[in-house]
Amino acid sequence: MGHPDSAASLEEQIQLWRSYLRRRQAIHSVDVLELEDHLREQVAALVEAGLASDEAFLVAVKRMGALDALSREFAREHSERLWKQLVVVPSHSGEPRARARTDAIVAFSLAVAAAVLIKVPALFGIRMDQDVSFYARNTSLFVLPLLTGYFVWKRRPDTRTLRWPAVAFVAAGFFANIYPFAPRGSTEVLTALHLPIALWLAVGIAYAGGRWGQVSGRMDFIRFTGELFIYYVLIALGGGVLTGFMAGTFKAIGIEVGPFVQSWLLPCGAAGAVLVGSWLVEAKQSVIENMAPVLTRLFTPLFVALLLAFLGALLWTGHGVGIERHVLIMFDLLLVVVLGLLLYSISARDLPSPPGAFDVMQVVLVICALLADAVALWAIAARVSEFGFSPNRVAALGENVILLVNLGWSAVLYIRFLRGGGAFTHLERWQTSYVPVYALWAGLVVLVFPPAFRYL
Repeated sequence: MGHPDSAASLEEQIQLWRSYLRRRQAIHSVDVLELEDHLREQVAALVEAGLASDEAFLVAVKRMGALDALSREFAREHSERLWKQLVVVPSHSGEPRARARTDAIVAFSLAVAAAVLIKVPALFGIRMDQDVSFYARNTSLFVLPLLTGYFVWKRRPDTRTLRWPAVAFVAAGFFANIYPFAPRGSTEVLTALHLPIALWLAVGIAYAGGRWGQVSGRMDFIRFTGELFIYYVLIALGGGVLTGFMAGTFKAIGIEVGPFVQSWLLPCGAAGAVLVGSWLVEAKQSVIENMAPVLTRLFTPLFVALLLAFLGALLWTGHGVGIERHVLIMFDLLLVVVLGLLLYSISARDLPSPPGAFDVMQVVLVICALLADAVALWAIAARVSEFGFSPNRVAALGENVILLVNLGWSAVLYIRFLRGGGAFTHLERWQTSYVPVYALWAGLVVLVFPPAFRYL
């Protein structure tokens, strides 16, 4: 068995190598996974033959040079690496067009299946315009199992890995529909909002394909989530333009398409777009990975300015935060956006790079978010003391505490990195390890809150 420090060093080397490959436009994420599996097999075989892990990595990269030219590019860019001189063998690789075509067919077939599935309840008399609560609770169950199936088809994980997503979807479908919710009750709304968050963890396990226990596997899923959000917004904007032109052109000849749009186009399109967006992320990853870091660097200083202005105005006026529900929801969304900016800046960062001005700005953003979170917590506590406990207040309180813990320790790790007292990988490991906490809290809200608050 190798020394723990050697194993950690090997993982950091492989992580650097993998991160570089993912930023190259000539290679897709699934190819990176295949190359990494081959690299790990080579390293394991060399370690068994008696080499130290670092030596085995050097030799394995040398052999990988005969398989993929990108390893040579990585070696040239990271000139301080010893194994730069080892990767010298020329090679040629072609685009696996047959696999890409099959991938597109599967993704679009599942998108059509999601669009059809969301209309199946109407065959049993459950119409979308009459039973909104049913569709609100079950929308994620119409789409996310199919998305999970798509990644199961792509990654081919073992049966042990699939066990947890299967249990999660069965339990979610059972409890979301068996609980006797009060009409328009708070616990039903909370279930509809938190169920997709809880089930997103199941999608992540399938996406990682057996690598969920590794930092790189969870970080890849975080990266995928951000990229999917960007693609989904773009698809939604394009769909909005299409819908507007459709309504205008048909109205010109006296045909009203409003009922068709509301009953068919919007729900079916929204469901299918999740699968289409996921396929786009997988197929065109290099394009979006160039876009996301730009968006992160653009909006980070804007949100820093926003939070600084808010905190300054708070101190200047001495006014407290309003305790109305919509205000607290807005604060939660703001903190989620800040966390998203932090996560995506971490996922897009070149790990070996030294601290820079943008890292300082990230620390300022995190500290400002911490202060804003403390203000929100104070407002929630005031609301609880004045009106007592309710499902919404307890849920908001828990979510803010979870965000406070995450942002607080992130600030500590980031400051250590800026001062040279810790590696950036510590921050990355903390963020990826914290991801299941959000899903577990969401699952708690879905399963425990309804009976605890008498389904009101």
